[in-house]
Amino acid sequence: MSSAANTNGLLAVLKQRGFRELWIGQICSQLADKFYIVLMVFLIAQVWVSDTPGSNPALAEAAAAMRLNLESRAQVITLLATGIYVANTIPAVLLGTVAGVWADRWPKRTMMVASNGLRALLVLLAPLCLLPGPSWLGLSWGYWGLVLMTLLESVLTQFFAPAEQAAIPLLVPPQLLLAANSLYQATSMGATIVGFALGDPILRLLEALLARIGIPGGEFVLLPFCYGLAALAISRIDLQEAPRPPRQASVWQEIGEGVAVLRNRPSVRSAMAHLVLLYSLLAALYVLAISMASLIPGLGPTQFGTLLAMSGVGLALGAVLVAQLGAGLNRRRLAAGGLGIMAWTLVLLGQVRGNLVFTLLLCALLGVGAALLAIPAQTTIQEDTPEAMRGKVFGLQNNLINVALSLPLVLAGTVVSRYGLLPVLWILAGLSLAAALMERPWQGGSRNERC
Repeated sequence: MSSAANTNGLLAVLKQRGFRELWIGQICSQLADKFYIVLMVFLIAQVWVSDTPGSNPALAEAAAAMRLNLESRAQVITLLATGIYVANTIPAVLLGTVAGVWADRWPKRTMMVASNGLRALLVLLAPLCLLPGPSWLGLSWGYWGLVLMTLLESVLTQFFAPAEQAAIPLLVPPQLLLAANSLYQATSMGATIVGFALGDPILRLLEALLARIGIPGGEFVLLPFCYGLAALAISRIDLQEAPRPPRQASVWQEIGEGVAVLRNRPSVRSAMAHLVLLYSLLAALYVLAISMASLIPGLGPTQFGTLLAMSGVGLALGAVLVAQLGAGLNRRRLAAGGLGIMAWTLVLLGQVRGNLVFTLLLCALLGVGAALLAIPAQTTIQEDTPEAMRGKVFGLQNNLINVALSLPLVLAGTVVSRYGLLPVLWILAGLSLAAALMERPWQGGSRNERC
């Protein structure tokens, strides 16, 4: 390994004590976010869904209004889980920009610790939702209590995210930012895979272990532990922030200042556009993965998560490669290379439909391309955004990304149903290729030229 990799790679980043504590906090917090969704589905399946589908007239009426069938228990669980997903998504779409303003007004460490600490306290209320009580629309008050708790939990998450991103440039020197974002991207994807894959077995194990010693409700221990550990790790950070005098500007005026950063700084605007495009493509692939998995013998539509997990493995591998080797490469060419890899793999995925091995390999390669695009873009935004504006810009980023994740989930399924899988893959490949060509990778430039 080269000396540059030793100086600017993952080991050098992990030697930064403040960043190391933030990284531990990120792992615990993101695992808790995924475990939270798993716990909600776990409780819905155990408490609110009977073994006889269609036995609840109110649910059957709601399903009919949405043109859904409740022929199986899984479909009923999916319908009720949708309420949890919607409650988790609404604050992400509506509050990201506002939360970014407060990330610039308040001390970032305090904001992150408070967010995790309050979420730890909030999830302690989950067992109360199992108590008997009045019903509404055929469901007990406890289900609606979980929906409300999810809404509040997501609100607190929106305040954590921009403060976390804005803190990274304060904890690592500029030459380590690329490696720091690479590590964050890799662990974020790892937390997603581990959280969703192992959440249910861990909850069941905790429930069984504590039941053996006479303590009920073991499944409720995991979330406050993870959120509490995140708050504790982040509280140990020595985060030096420049003092900011009180401002009389309104929240909307400060949001306008964040928008002005995008308007006046082409590098930030271009990097943001890359991230929006990337997350739009990934959201569409969440839907397309179901169709691709259904064409593979021995896999089937319910095993689409296997394809997503392989793209996550590829993204983690790409993040490690960028961390170790990316410091000496031109970022514009990295972005163009990532987009080109994604375009090429999308075309090939359409050609190898039904082949398990090639589909898995191409999904992993798609993840590598996503890493080559996302990590330099995120680093550029951190470097080229003034410190006093980072919270606002990252709040805008979270808003745009959540919209980018939401719309393709609706559109992709409709288009696939009407035109089939192959045309959609070609359209996504064409968008990726066009974006790669817009980067003009054949032109020269300095190795750290911005996206």
